Amino acid sequence: MSRKTEILQSIIDVWCRDQDIDAVLTHLSDDLVWHYSAISQPPKHGKAGAREFLEAYKAKVRNPHWRIFRIAETEDALFVEGVDAFDTADGHHAVVPYMGILEFDGDLITGWRDYFDRGSADRSAAGMPLPDYTRALTARPAVLEPSRKTRN
Repeated sequence: MSRKTEILQSIIDVWCRDQDIDAVLTHLSDDLVWHYSAISQPPKHGKAGAREFLEAYKAKVRNPHWRIFRIAETEDALFVEGVDAFDTADGHHAVVPYMGILEFDGDLITGWRDYFDRGSADRSAAGMPLPDYTRALTARPAVLEPSRKTRN
């Protein structure tokens, strides 16, 4: 496992175990630019922006189970395909397939972009199941997921 993949595994573990925002922030640079839902809202900047996003997200998410199906790596980036599954504060189970790009400077993430279908994500979070044909996308074996010792 590469160092960048180890860092992502650490983030997955601390997020899925107890949504430890401070532990996630240790892997982010002070000049981070994070595009969550890349084209539907403005990016967050720096650790303060990441904290703001993560605190708001944490208030909505219970029992996260973040799985990565595929990883490609360049000298300074990881490209990942995966699924975020979680329960909402309203008691619904959401499943959100996505692609993401994490850019690194050394051991710190400087850029994070998540791409997913915002409408499908919102419908899933509202309790509407994804279409049956998406099971082939979301039920694949993961190459990264929460470590057994850290899983909820």
